[in-house]
Amino acid sequence: MPAAPDVTVHPSPNCGPRRSGLRPRFIVLHYTAMTSAQAALERLCDPSAEVSAHYLISGRGEILQMVEEDQRAWHAGQGEWAGLDDINSRSIGIELDNRGDHPFSEPQMQALEALLSEIMHRHDIPPEGVIGHSCMAPGRKVDPGPRFDWARLARLGLAQPAGTGPLPGSVNAETFRDAAQVVGFTAPCDDDTLLSTVRMRFRPWGCGPLTPPDLAALPAPIDAPRGGV
Repeated sequence: MPAAPDVTVHPSPNCGPRRSGLRPRFIVLHYTAMTSAQAALERLCDPSAEVSAHYLISGRGEILQMVEEDQRAWHAGQGEWAGLDDINSRSIGIELDNRGDHPFSEPQMQALEALLSEIMHRHDIPPEGVIGHSCMAPGRKVDPGPRFDWARLARLGLAQPAGTGPLPGSVNAETFRDAAQVVGFTAPCDDDTLLSTVRMRFRPWGCGPLTPPDLAALPAPIDAPRGGV
């Protein structure tokens, strides 16, 4: 398990109580898409921006906490995961200082791993509860994007790994959507958006039309084989 991370508190006014007594069951990962961590921090703490997150991790691996974990930060927006809405009330948001067009730094990834381990332990969040902003808001959001190393987190038990089942003989859009919904991709979107969203999470090197490897990359429940269509 990674060592406990050092965290600097920098409170943001952009938060409130979690609704309906909900507690964190997901962790949503974002990238800031801004020029620097300082610029992102200023925006996430600006009352007029009406956005925030629980944590911000700089490219140097510095962790800033802006919202207490028992509070509702404003990071996810409209969307759905595993049939559930109001993801802000059900999650903890982590912003990563990254423009989305370059790799995530090693110090940043190490800090993220340590922070994830702590949060998952505190709130009993399983690996499948760690998702990307794109997962719950497909088409509207693409972060943390195809350059984010989900496989690295999965190897450490900090995210759900991609599927390793047998390659189906064929796949169509309906079969793929059914399998994706089982994993948690239940937010409304068209077939092309769903494919690109799933690929960003489980098969970022994938390209072109839907193929059997896209279906095989989706995690599947135990004893639930997938047949070709």
